[in-house]
Amino acid sequence: MRLPPAIIGHTEEVLREILRFTAPADSTLSRYFREHTRLGSRERGVIAEGIYGLLRNKSVYTSFSESGSGSLIRRMAILALADGVGVDSLGGLTELETEWLTRVMEIDRNLLPVELRTNLPVWLFEKLKSQFGEDELVAFAEAMNCPAPLDLRVNTIKAERDAVRAELALAPILAEPTAYSPTGLRVLKKPSLQNLPLFQNGAIEVQDEGSQILAQIVGAKRGEMVADFCAGAGGKTLALGAAMRNTGRLYAFDISEKRLAKLKPRLARSGLSNVHPVLIAHERDAKIKRLAGKLDRVLVDAPCSGLGTLRRNPDVKWRQQVGAIAELNVKQAAILDSAARLVKPGGRLVYATCSILDEENEAIAAQFLAAHADYVLVPMKEVLIEQKIELEMTDYLKLSPQRHQTDGFFAAVFERKKPTEV
Repeated sequence: MRLPPAIIGHTEEVLREILRFTAPADSTLSRYFREHTRLGSRERGVIAEGIYGLLRNKSVYTSFSESGSGSLIRRMAILALADGVGVDSLGGLTELETEWLTRVMEIDRNLLPVELRTNLPVWLFEKLKSQFGEDELVAFAEAMNCPAPLDLRVNTIKAERDAVRAELALAPILAEPTAYSPTGLRVLKKPSLQNLPLFQNGAIEVQDEGSQILAQIVGAKRGEMVADFCAGAGGKTLALGAAMRNTGRLYAFDISEKRLAKLKPRLARSGLSNVHPVLIAHERDAKIKRLAGKLDRVLVDAPCSGLGTLRRNPDVKWRQQVGAIAELNVKQAAILDSAARLVKPGGRLVYATCSILDEENEAIAAQFLAAHADYVLVPMKEVLIEQKIELEMTDYLKLSPQRHQTDGFFAAVFERKKPTEV
């Protein structure tokens, strides 16, 4: 079925705003759709798919669009829509636009230069080429340019994975057990979940398998005192609370009242009563000092570039600036240093990011160990054996879409020495 000609105009209009990169693409799209209520669900879906496709492939689309005449952004919008729904479904093209689109759609994109084909800003391409090597970089970029699957975490204090899978099948929603997380299900399509009883009663939460694994390697147990130091909207917090079987005490710290507010309805659905959200002013807040040396486990899911989440947030690679990474490194080191004071002797501290950059990951871990003689690195290989997670790792957890079909994640586990060991 042919799309109405106005779709190109709407896509061009919202694209023009998104390409300023002054706000996340999803929030700009949501606001645009709220302001244009006459757009139906199909039209909204086509526009959103086109926008995200363009953000994933912006280098190629820009290069192709420079070959025509008239508005560059209109041609980019046309190309993005055509990739999503096909040339024959587009209405409102001029004869010149049809001729141009037919020509560029026939280009074999596999023959493009690697710098163009990876669809990365120049600074990030050079950085990752140095870090990965060209072959691995191409594999990474191709995986990151595919939309992420929909993963669910089964809330084990309310349901079992097999039972949830069977109930989803009745919806009918097909799902398969995740490869590594024992609590995960990967949904084969992307249905709406909000009205499902399983979602409303807190038996399932949307959470990438990589994020589930991060929560599992913390190793939180029944009756322990645990903190999620940068809790945000609480995805990992809820996973930790379930791992603790709703016992002990779990602090959810964050500096953002807005993010913690998003945790509240999720917490209410989860059935957890061991979670205590705490708003803090900064990483050295007095509320944190009172817990110094008392906690069994602390997770630091640090603020980072977010470059491991490009499957979901492709605009991040264009919004992120190289100079901001150095600023993040200072913040990451400071937060980890402060969180380390909470851990009691024999307890564990987990540093994690959703980044794939060495300077946000291994470099911060090495810097921490050099400055904290009372901590030792626990090799990730040992942690994964403890948690019965069948993943091949050495010192650190390093997840990536091209190898593990998850978002890009990093984690290091540190253990605080007991007085006799220092």
